[in-house]
Amino acid sequence: MAKAKAAGRRLRKIWVDGGDKAGVVRWAQTELGYTLTVVARPPGSTGFAVLPRRWVVERSFAWLGRYRRLSKEYEALTATSEGMIWAAFGGTLLRRLVHRNVL
Repeated sequence: MAKAKAAGRRLRKIWVDGGDKAGVVRWAQTELGYTLTVVARPPGSTGFAVLPRRWVVERSFAWLGRYRRLSKEYEALTATSEGMIWAAFGGTLLRRLVHRNVL
């Protein structure tokens, strides 16, 4: 989030897991001016519970897993892994745009 702020990016919606609510929410608000929304389990729930917006992250990880270079940790440098993630999401975005315009 700090890198995004330094790059001049404006983030509108940021969701965090319920376990991150202690210090991250306060830090993001005071240091960066971002408002984080905590996605927490419903009170009193036990076992599996479907959480709102959680599927977005899980779906994104599944899309990345379709690319062989990202299915395992092959890269020695994190910058190379980051580049592969950008390339994978770029390919996914292009594929979705082409299918949307063709149909």
